[in-house]
Amino acid sequence: MADKRKRRRPADDSDSDSDADSKLPFKSKLKPDSAILQTLKTLKDSATASASSSATKPLTLSDLNLSTACREVTDLSLSSVQSSIESLILSFAHSILAGNGFSFSVPSRSSANQLYVPELDRIVLKDKTAVRPFANVSTVRKATITTRILQLIHQLCLKSIHVTKRDLFYTDVKLFQDQTQSDAVLDDVSCILGCTRSSLNVVAAEKGVVVGRLIFSDNGDMIDCTKMGMGGKAIPPNIDRVGDMQSDALFILLVEKDAAYMRLAEDRFYNRFPCIIVTAKGQPDVATRLFMRKMKTELKLPVIALVDSDPYGLKILSVYGCGSKNMSYDSANLTTPDIKWLGIRPSDLDKYKIPEQCRLPMTEQDIKTGKDLLEEDFVKKNPGWVEELSLMVKSKQKAEIQALSSFGFQYLTEVYLPLKLQQKDWL
Repeated sequence: MADKRKRRRPADDSDSDSDADSKLPFKSKLKPDSAILQTLKTLKDSATASASSSATKPLTLSDLNLSTACREVTDLSLSSVQSSIESLILSFAHSILAGNGFSFSVPSRSSANQLYVPELDRIVLKDKTAVRPFANVSTVRKATITTRILQLIHQLCLKSIHVTKRDLFYTDVKLFQDQTQSDAVLDDVSCILGCTRSSLNVVAAEKGVVVGRLIFSDNGDMIDCTKMGMGGKAIPPNIDRVGDMQSDALFILLVEKDAAYMRLAEDRFYNRFPCIIVTAKGQPDVATRLFMRKMKTELKLPVIALVDSDPYGLKILSVYGCGSKNMSYDSANLTTPDIKWLGIRPSDLDKYKIPEQCRLPMTEQDIKTGKDLLEEDFVKKNPGWVEELSLMVKSKQKAEIQALSSFGFQYLTEVYLPLKLQQKDWL
């Protein structure tokens, strides 16, 4: 028998969508997209003009008359790396035959040997070195690892091939014991030879991804990053494969986390506001940092960052902008200058009324990291960073980008980012 009860008429979809939109905090403050796009065009024009004015002679470490001697590495060809290794080993052979044994003079990469240069807005390595003799019980193992790494790099030069850091570790697991040890010595070898790590033909596994308004060639194949789906295009581990960058984007959006990246990619945020979206899924790897710098240099686009509101989000941002202390010897090639901090900032928690249950209490380690960052010169240089970081430490609260999902899964792309861009709310 047919059900004769009166059924409630379903609400009209457009009405329900309208009601949902009206409940989104701050949605009513948004101007038409055309107004926001005009703001972004002005930002891009400013970045292009700034890049053009400094393009004639970019400031380098050698241009500065620093009281402290510093060192930097350069890109070397495979033949140059090979010659440098052979010359070094030949000098060791002469020393051994003279009865003096051999030792490495290794540039120190300790915190005490780092220097922040405000004029360059990046961290550089000072000139202090440490001796690593083979004939010493405390350094014999590390000297052996260093010699073995040099031998493996020499093989790569002869064969003209690339390997990953993991491949390198597995060539002599018994000696290296742990990959962190072979990785650390690999950086030492770069410093000893005076070349970038990419010059050694040793790369990290693919980690970073890019999506949006970018076309580039990868080893001769043209890649259109608007047609790479949600996952995007993996950033090539070897930056030498990348060329012919073309873009109609207005800015580069640097995202700390994969979850936020996926939201932006699925919502095709780059079509609404023409941009290139990049993430290294956490701590930035060398390939992503090289790719970011190449985009900034060649496309002359402003870079805007979206990171978590915690000390580690700011640390990640600073690694992209000022360099890491671990690889300060190569900061000239790995840093992207003038990155603007869009969010999530500590002041946003109250400004956007992030619910209390979505705010996380900072641990003692978080607070210590925040206080340590406040002592860093690259933070002190930016009063806005100091103010935000001080607020974070004082409130003892942190929040992830995903806290915005408490207002709706698409609040990040529909309201938060457009409003921040509209208001030019970056540091």
